[in-house]
Amino acid sequence: MSDSAEAVTSTAKGAGAFSAFEWMVALRYLRARRADGFVSVIAGFSFLGIMLGVATLIVVTSVMNGFHRELMDKIMGINGHAFLQAVETPFTDWDDVAGKTEKVPGVKLAIPMVEGAAGISTQFGQSGVLVRGVREKDIMRLPGVTGNVKDGSFKGFDAGESVAIGQRLAENLGVAVGDKVSLLIAKGAQTPFGVAPRIKAYKVAAIFSIGMSEFDNVFVYMPLAEAQAFFNKDNEATVVEAFVDDPEQMDAFRANLEKAVTRPIIVTDWRQRNKTFFDTLQVEKNILFIILTLIVIVAAFNIISGLTMLVKDKTQDIAILRTIGATRGAVLRVFLIIGASIGVLGTIAGFVLGLLLAKNLDSIRVLLNRTLDANLFPAEFYFLSRLPAIVDSREVTMIVVMTLVIAILASIYPAWKAASLDPIEALRHE
Repeated sequence: MSDSAEAVTSTAKGAGAFSAFEWMVALRYLRARRADGFVSVIAGFSFLGIMLGVATLIVVTSVMNGFHRELMDKIMGINGHAFLQAVETPFTDWDDVAGKTEKVPGVKLAIPMVEGAAGISTQFGQSGVLVRGVREKDIMRLPGVTGNVKDGSFKGFDAGESVAIGQRLAENLGVAVGDKVSLLIAKGAQTPFGVAPRIKAYKVAAIFSIGMSEFDNVFVYMPLAEAQAFFNKDNEATVVEAFVDDPEQMDAFRANLEKAVTRPIIVTDWRQRNKTFFDTLQVEKNILFIILTLIVIVAAFNIISGLTMLVKDKTQDIAILRTIGATRGAVLRVFLIIGASIGVLGTIAGFVLGLLLAKNLDSIRVLLNRTLDANLFPAEFYFLSRLPAIVDSREVTMIVVMTLVIAILASIYPAWKAASLDPIEALRHE
């Protein structure tokens, strides 16, 4: 036996688990040669499948997270997290209830409002809107409105007969700051002939853009005292909306609120009002995750087929390795390394690609819109004016771990078949 053969034999016999010898053999089998071209093609497709599967999963989960967060911020930026309404009696002590609610731990602000549906019109168009009567000091603290004023201001809002409207509504009605709009409700003043409709003109004091088309086209704000007069709510409020620091801790807020506000009230929170909407988003996210996981599973089947063909092609090599002293475990680990290497490299490439896409998704959308002269992700259909993406490290970790586990599991059976080969029988057939 030559010195080199003796060295290989001693290495094969004395090497530990996942030793340099096993890695050397595995990496040699991974290299493309003409005779193994088809096996290399299958390995390449397995790599691409895992890479695209991981990248797609990261991008899709990030977009769904972004949708959830953006919609939550938009909805809760203009709507409260909890809504307090009076039971039976007129809600005339709204100022006291709002004051006590603001003292509850974790509450940022509590805003009394008068809400009512109305029609709004100009000479250029008309629409149905939701009118909200609020005090100037409250609307200045309303997070979703104050920071999104496009034109005009709320200075002196309480003093004048004016309104603030959304940008999309202003565009549809063809008005700007300083122009007048007419508000109409069916239940106005009581006359000898019955209840007459009420219509009144108001000057547009401010135009805001929340970034959610549904809200920018529906909400109209007016001074609280004016809204009370317009909707026949003498010194009443219809609701007190509370904004909290942590929307996920509503149960603790409810418990503290019961101690602070003793008068009979009905409390509903954002989970009840938007439950169907956010549940639908979660279901869609779960379904997409399952569907896209199939890409990774298909790639895993490619690993199985590629390794199976490699085992068949390397039967004589495996027999020689066994003959010079390589154990069944060593052969098993060699083919595990091959399958796991494809999985690990594909996962790393997919991880990097997925993060790059997720971090630059809206920039890519803008570039595609300019290049293709298209309108991908139109705001009027998807509520939001941009394509959000939030990468959750826990979900990314779960995707990476899941992919690696699938790749390793896919390598076990072909590796076991390789380790089970009888070297005598294999050499005899050769």
